[in-house]
Amino acid sequence: MAQDLRSFLEIIEREYPEQLVRVREEVSAVFEATALVLEAEKLPSCPVVRFEHVKGSDFPLVSNLLAHRPRLALALGVPGERLVEEFGARLKNSIPPVVRNDAPFQENVVLGDSVDLSQLPILTHFEQDGGPYLTAGLLVARDPYSGISTIGYHRMQLKEPRKLGVSLHSRRRMFEYFRRAEEKGHPLEVAACIGVHPLLSLGALSLPPANVEKFEVLSGLFGEPVELARCRTVDLLVPRWSEIVIEGRILNGVREKEGPFGEFTGYASSRGTENVFVATALLYRSGALYQDINAGNSIEHCRCLSLPREVEFTNVLSKSIPNLKAVHVPVRSGIGSFVCYVSLRKTAEGQGKQAIFSVLGADHYVKLVVVVDDDIDVFDEERVLWAMATRMQADRDVFITSGGMGTLLDPSSKDAITAKMGIDATRPLGDFPKTLSLSQQAIERARSLLKSATAGSNVTARD
Repeated sequence: MAQDLRSFLEIIEREYPEQLVRVREEVSAVFEATALVLEAEKLPSCPVVRFEHVKGSDFPLVSNLLAHRPRLALALGVPGERLVEEFGARLKNSIPPVVRNDAPFQENVVLGDSVDLSQLPILTHFEQDGGPYLTAGLLVARDPYSGISTIGYHRMQLKEPRKLGVSLHSRRRMFEYFRRAEEKGHPLEVAACIGVHPLLSLGALSLPPANVEKFEVLSGLFGEPVELARCRTVDLLVPRWSEIVIEGRILNGVREKEGPFGEFTGYASSRGTENVFVATALLYRSGALYQDINAGNSIEHCRCLSLPREVEFTNVLSKSIPNLKAVHVPVRSGIGSFVCYVSLRKTAEGQGKQAIFSVLGADHYVKLVVVVDDDIDVFDEERVLWAMATRMQADRDVFITSGGMGTLLDPSSKDAITAKMGIDATRPLGDFPKTLSLSQQAIERARSLLKSATAGSNVTARD
């Protein structure tokens, strides 16, 4: 399988042309590109947007790549309904990566004081932002103690030609690697990889155990070894087919204000770790594509948060719920983080509550879990709300606990302490009214008649 972004975009443009929009007119990196992508995500195909000319830069820009579930399923080579199942299965199939002696990103090399990151089309997304933000830079680093590598997304604010403010949010691997390096009295060597195949993005968003190499997980998603190549000025291996690589160090003992930044919540946040990244090299392919993940509560930003959670919750629930049907972390209403819907075929009272407790215990971001029966499509919020309206009694089926761990990015919480709520909207076992139904034959006949009756008119039948 090709491991580069360009090959994937070529497949989209050739086989699914409605999923790629080329903007040939010049656009500003300040607000205009973001506004256009936010409009494009409203289209049924939620297309990738390629900007050929961003003012002040010679690099084309690609955004909205990760927003569309069918597109992510295409990257995995499976139907959309198998996306979570296949993603979760491949995460368990670790494969060692391979190292190659050359890489396309080594075609153009800029070193030291000659580095000028402002030549990249780094966007200022919202009026509330503190400046231009690099949002699709996959940071690679190695544990100063164990030598295990990690790769993940962290927001980076352009401050000077060679300096970026970086927030090592989430307090997970990258934050701990830097803490350990600083404890030893030296900076953390890192490399930011921009413009990668969607499977690299998906793998980077996964949360394997701390003793597992992230690149082995990435290889498992491809079903073959991920190709890596050596950096020039830092002792790191990075994905060989990256379009752009920025090498550098996160300085120890240095903190500097960073932000605000338009977060997935739909609000600007100044909360961050205030770390400082100084670039030592800029390497890029000839004709390199700069990738941006649209910020704020865009579909793309929230999809990056939602899908890994659906996989994680599915794995957790499968261990205790024998008849789990589906898990959905809604991108819009739940901003990919705070809300989870679970459907299951209940065979014993208490299973709904068990599912609620399992999800809340699996991720501290989640504030609300709703559990429904297996006849409810958790991807259809109207049906979820209908189940809540007709199968739930608040004094019996709603559970609230205070003082739980949350996130500093939640504007409604104080000091990242939040309340948690669970709603068991499953039917009680035993005698309960049956849901109204029609035969499939009658439904198909009705659709056929309606299609004929509305042919040539302005009325369109809904599926």
